[in-house]
Formats: sequence, C-alpha cells, structure tokens
Amino acid sequence: MTTQSIRHLAFFWLANSDSAEDRAKLAAGLETLRAIPEVHDLHIGMPGATAPRPVVDSSWHVSEAMTFDSPAAEAVYQVHPIHKAFIAECGHLWSRVLIYDLADFF
Repeated sequence: MTTQSIRHLAFFWLANSDSAEDRAKLAAGLETLRAIPEVHDLHIGMPGATAPRPVVDSSWHVSEAMTFDSPAAEAVYQVHPIHKAFIAECGHLWSRVLIYDLADFF
C-alpha cells in the first residue's frame, strides 16, 4: 500500500479586511512556512479576478496551498516550531481560517 500525499489548503479572512499592510504581513508570515522541510509546493494567493458565480466563494482574503508527502509529514508540520511561531506572530491578523486537507482520489 502506498502513502498518499496531502494537499493542505488554508483560507484566511483578515480581521482588518481593508488593510493592505495586514495582508502583506500575513503573506510574509506564510512565506516562512517554506523553511519547514516537510512542506512542498507552497503557493500563497488571493481571490482571483474571475466573474462572480454562485458556486465561487471569494470572501476570503489570503490563502496558502502546500503539499506533503504523507499524512505523517503533515502531522510533523502541525507541531513544527516554525508553524507554531507563524500562528503566534500572525494569528491576530485573521478573524477566521478554514482548512481543507485533500488526498488523491486515485
């Protein structure tokens, strides 16, 4: 049996939604997560400028997507000191965060 990779998606709603400075601070904080050895393919984004549709939620402000080789690697990330420091230093910037952890279907 092979271990499936995990795609970790996090969507953040800024506490001060109009603050470009807070958006930049959060993005910079997310960038620090790249130094965690278990993290692959870190992508930091914001809602795309696409046409509004009922099925699209673009209410969030900043997102990150990363890949882990396995659920065990994702578990290491959760308790890694860099991840804990990110939460301690940036947690005040968001009012809500929503996480989706995806495994390959096939």
